[in-house]
Amino acid sequence: MSRTHDYRGMFDTAGTRAPRESRVTEVAAEPGLVVEDPASGFCGAVVTVTGSEVTLEDRFGGRRIFPLRPAGFLYEGRPATLVRPQAAPAGRTLSASGSVHVANLKARTARAARIWVEGLHDAALVEQVWGHDLRVEGVVVEPLHGVDDLAAAVRDFAPGPHRRLGILVDHLVEGTKETRQAREAYRATRDAQQHVLVTGHPYVDVWQAVKPSVVGIREWPVIPRGTDWKTGVCAALRWGEPADGARRVLGAVRSYRDLETPMIGAVERLIDFVTAEGD
Repeated sequence: MSRTHDYRGMFDTAGTRAPRESRVTEVAAEPGLVVEDPASGFCGAVVTVTGSEVTLEDRFGGRRIFPLRPAGFLYEGRPATLVRPQAAPAGRTLSASGSVHVANLKARTARAARIWVEGLHDAALVEQVWGHDLRVEGVVVEPLHGVDDLAAAVRDFAPGPHRRLGILVDHLVEGTKETRQAREAYRATRDAQQHVLVTGHPYVDVWQAVKPSVVGIREWPVIPRGTDWKTGVCAALRWGEPADGARRVLGAVRSYRDLETPMIGAVERLIDFVTAEGD
């Protein structure tokens, strides 16, 4: 007679059903990590971890405190145990950009080279993550307040071997006005093109370069064309005015890990470019 079930290992020697081990993933409770409390259904991003408790903030700004219990949360739909993040190794501190932090830094005298970004929020985000690196290298970041007349601005700057110019542009994808402006900027400096680098990211606005989980949302809302993007986002997420949204977004970013890869790569390329020795 064939066995329809194999019960080996399911009961111990006393005839009691043996518990089956189920591996639960341990996840470091880094700020911005999005988890769900299965008991209440509350879903939010980690804000702080203190003692044996974690504070989560949902997409509407509501906060709740939960105990750090084994398998107490859902992470990406699966049970997970939140654990306190490990402290950085002694003797080696990293900056927000991931570079080695230079202790007792005296900022280098500013170079003639510059990095331009589109607006104040772009400049604030770059400073928040790469500020230490920029001071080490003596690089100044300046907001352009738009790229509508980028070619004229580049001509006025007069780039050269020891006066390199890097430009970070939002929404730099084929067919956009930003791409056309970038091409015109290169044509405006035909004799000094090797001293200018225009690069950017595909996001409509620099806020969108911040990972959604960092600000406690699952994804950035889609805003109809013709509506100011920041205004539309704040309305969709009930964040109030764009100034309120800016405080929320910029205040949530702690390091490069909070940003999307295209943004990280673009800024790193610009820093490398403007700090390279001119030809």
